[in-house]
Amino acid sequence: MAITTSHKTCLSLDMRAAPYDLRERGYEPVRIRTAEGKAEYAAAHRGFSARGQALRARPVEAIDRATPGETAPRS
Repeated sequence: MAITTSHKTCLSLDMRAAPYDLRERGYEPVRIRTAEGKAEYAAAHRGFSARGQALRARPVEAIDRATPGETAPRS
């Protein structure tokens, strides 16, 4: 599986939230043990989730267009 920009963004966030200091590699820490850091981390994950939902809807919409009158299974 190829790593996409979205994967890199998610992985980058997780590396930034790790207990290791990766600043010398260009990763500013997300301080998840603080209220601000926790909020930043949670907001980023909500964004990932919203983008994922939009991507998951696309094949369902394509199936709906290809099979008029039928309904694609929803999970």
